[in-house]
Amino acid sequence: MAPIKLAIIGAGPSSFYVASRLLSLLPPSSSHYSALKIDMFDRLWAPHGLVRYGVAPDHPEVKNCTHKFDDAAIDPRLRFFGNVNVKTSAPLSSVPHSIPVSLSSILPHYTHLLLSSGCTIPTYHPALPPSDHCIPALSLVHWYTQHPSALNKPAPPLERLEHVSIIGQGNVSLDVARILLMSPSILQKYDVPESVLQVLRRSSVQHVSIIGRRGPYEAAFTTKELREMMNLEEAFMDPLDPTLLQPREGEQLTRQQSRIIQILQKGSKSKPGSARKSWSLDFFRSPTGLAIPATEKEMSASPRPLTLDLAHNALSPEKKAVPTGETSTLSTSMVVTSLGHHADPSTPWYEPSLGHVRTVGGRVVDEHGHKVQNVYASGWASTGARGVLASTMMDAYSVAGTILADAFPEDFRKEGDVLDLVEKRAETKAPVRQVLAKEADPDSLPEEVEVARREGNIFTYEDWKLIDAEEIRKGAERGKERERMVSFEEARTFLDVARQK
Repeated sequence: MAPIKLAIIGAGPSSFYVASRLLSLLPPSSSHYSALKIDMFDRLWAPHGLVRYGVAPDHPEVKNCTHKFDDAAIDPRLRFFGNVNVKTSAPLSSVPHSIPVSLSSILPHYTHLLLSSGCTIPTYHPALPPSDHCIPALSLVHWYTQHPSALNKPAPPLERLEHVSIIGQGNVSLDVARILLMSPSILQKYDVPESVLQVLRRSSVQHVSIIGRRGPYEAAFTTKELREMMNLEEAFMDPLDPTLLQPREGEQLTRQQSRIIQILQKGSKSKPGSARKSWSLDFFRSPTGLAIPATEKEMSASPRPLTLDLAHNALSPEKKAVPTGETSTLSTSMVVTSLGHHADPSTPWYEPSLGHVRTVGGRVVDEHGHKVQNVYASGWASTGARGVLASTMMDAYSVAGTILADAFPEDFRKEGDVLDLVEKRAETKAPVRQVLAKEADPDSLPEEVEVARREGNIFTYEDWKLIDAEEIRKGAERGKERERMVSFEEARTFLDVARQK
């Protein structure tokens, strides 16, 4: 069996979990130790994907998984190439400084491929086209984490906003609401760039409405996120109609549903009227349109110049939201849509009807259902944007087991943990497509990557650890978790000096 030379597209948690699992299952004592080589590519110069650019800054404990990623990166069989944007066609990128590399340039250098680039495109509401007045939650998340794609975009005009309406009731909605309502004096100890804190200090936001098409029993947020909202000292929750929280006759509640209802019944720590800011959970409402003043003068005449049209809903026996015919309007300053995400349609083997890569048991299949030899997908690229880090890790471990079982069936189908993961998966019996090399030089790279590496435009994991240490050092000087480098140019300038020491 030819050795595994695996290219991983993406360097988020799923990518690192797969790499970590592969490396640990082929330790120095394994006869296959030297049969594995992993190259990880990411369009961003910093690794860790959503852990760095998606996790809310006041959730530092969630980022502890990076210690495991650091351990994997120490292994000499793993190489990280940051600032490399692997695309299937022309070099179109929301990160202008990244090095464009076509997939066709990657394939001849590898025997195996893992697509693990996540779901990076927000889903929009058909009644609310994006505009300056209606933005996806991802834009705000990218702003307060200073994602490279947000650096050339203006900060949200929080100093002019009094009321924000968030469409969707998942954890991201609550993250955004919490950041908008929390005092900057609390946030400043976390991983929040100073430029973001300056905007938050000028904010005029007084109320956040979190709007969902169904009721509290169907809400997508978790108890942890809801409890954090309830414990905000700077904002209280508007009281709910008690009838919304009444148990449904004959319905068996899950543990999470029961806990959410108990939290909602108790209400917020700050009682109504006791704080300057407030928030609400607006259940059984669906947006049908947004009226925007025709002129700039009309826009500036009111702190709530927008009118959000809402349809009232009821729950069908199938627990779907159905309109009752009743409607209402909500005066607001900005609308934020938080309705999920899908993969980039340019991702290889993307299935539009799914919103992610076509897979069977982690193995990629083409549009005809034929397995693509030695090509796999993991994380949200394979499953869609759902689940938390724990489920991402389990999926990644499963895919790693599949890769090794396919490569070394005589050994890994005998191991209980891998055997269970592999044998229960549906096997693809259709014809197999071959797009990768059958054998590959373990050290070779696409020419574009080689050139960019010589020019210093690609960051290694060793480069990242230098940046990481400097960010933590600067943060300690300011009494905070870290002060991050936000631009490629800043990081490149720092590395030019640090590499010479």
